[in-house]
Amino acid sequence: MDFFISSVITLSLVMDGFGNIPLFIAALKKVAPERRKTVLLRELGIALVIMVGFLFMGKWFLRAFGVRPFSLSVAGGIILFIISVKLVFGGEDEVKTDPKEDEPFVVPLAIPLVAGPAALSMVMILSAQAPNKLVTLGVVLVASLINSVILMLSFPISTLLGKRGLVAIERLTGMILILMSVDMVLGGIAEFMKLGN
Repeated sequence: MDFFISSVITLSLVMDGFGNIPLFIAALKKVAPERRKTVLLRELGIALVIMVGFLFMGKWFLRAFGVRPFSLSVAGGIILFIISVKLVFGGEDEVKTDPKEDEPFVVPLAIPLVAGPAALSMVMILSAQAPNKLVTLGVVLVASLINSVILMLSFPISTLLGKRGLVAIERLTGMILILMSVDMVLGGIAEFMKLGN
């Protein structure tokens, strides 16, 4: 249960629902208000399918490329650290959509904003560490549900918190993820040292 709860929290933070609110609003502002919910549900569903696919392909990926679990943990921690620093100090990311199309499809909402490199790396790490696939599947489903609720309420939340409030939440999320990324790297190193001995 501890693994499940901590994994849900970690994956939810990595998916960065609050940090993605401004980007989702920018991508959906040209979509008719009555279509926004449908588009959002479609994109979130596509992102979930991609993450579940990575979950079940995780061990195959490790075996096929000769990547050991501790290497994935260290690499994932480094990726997470880079993304976390960007959250803390801010970035210049913009959502780029085709100006000829008002409705975004797959890119950029499903990929890379929801099922991005950090989230997919985390899913593979969890699939290697979890006692069984059902536990990890539950983690992905619950974290995706939390992220979906946040993003479905993106327009009301944005109005309520304002730009400064969203930035403050993003900075706090970044600080928490920095701590988690360092822990992941140290855990991978510790595992390597055990195998080395």
